[in-house]
Amino acid sequence: MNNLISIIIPAYNGEKYIQECITSIQNQNMNTEIIVIDDISTDKTADIARSMGCKVIVNDEHKGQVAGKNTGVRAAKGKFWLTIDQDDVLTEGALRRFYEEFQKDESLRIIMAKLKDFPDTSEQIKFCKKEPFYGILTGAVMFKKDVFNKIGYFREDLITGDVIDLTNRLKKTDIEIKKIDFVSCKRRIHLTNFGRTNQKDEYRDYLKLLRERLILQ
Repeated sequence: MNNLISIIIPAYNGEKYIQECITSIQNQNMNTEIIVIDDISTDKTADIARSMGCKVIVNDEHKGQVAGKNTGVRAAKGKFWLTIDQDDVLTEGALRRFYEEFQKDESLRIIMAKLKDFPDTSEQIKFCKKEPFYGILTGAVMFKKDVFNKIGYFREDLITGDVIDLTNRLKKTDIEIKKIDFVSCKRRIHLTNFGRTNQKDEYRDYLKLLRERLILQ
């Protein structure tokens, strides 16, 4: 059985945090490949990733985070797939917990764990959710790669609505998401979080998907 887990890190100017992110993956002591999709960073992100033994794919033009996920899925060799943001870290034993859940039930295709916010500085504490939570793909959801053969890849015309779109497409299949009560990822909260800097795009993507869903009903 192929037990390789492909970890995809879409990255852009992440030299401040990416080493800690990669280290948290390497410390899992699992059979992994780490693929960093560098979106033409102007800092040392790609150099750091290469020095740590990661496979690095540098885009030929700025494509964004969602396109980076798709590039990573296509390049991945593992049976299992997980993406994580460059500024987040996996918790101890996270990959083993996902893998063991899959071994319990071969029919499973997607498993979702929880995230837990932590502040980059004391000033960011007020933006952190107090309790662990579900609902974000990065660092908290592991897929079997063949899921994407059935539902297709992430929509690159969406900047932040890819999670909603994926959920909508899954509803049209027999693929279910199994949720486990386990924190797999610590989500760093800082001033340049992708979600905080793209809130307008998030609202726009949500409205776009809502309109599409209403048209199809």
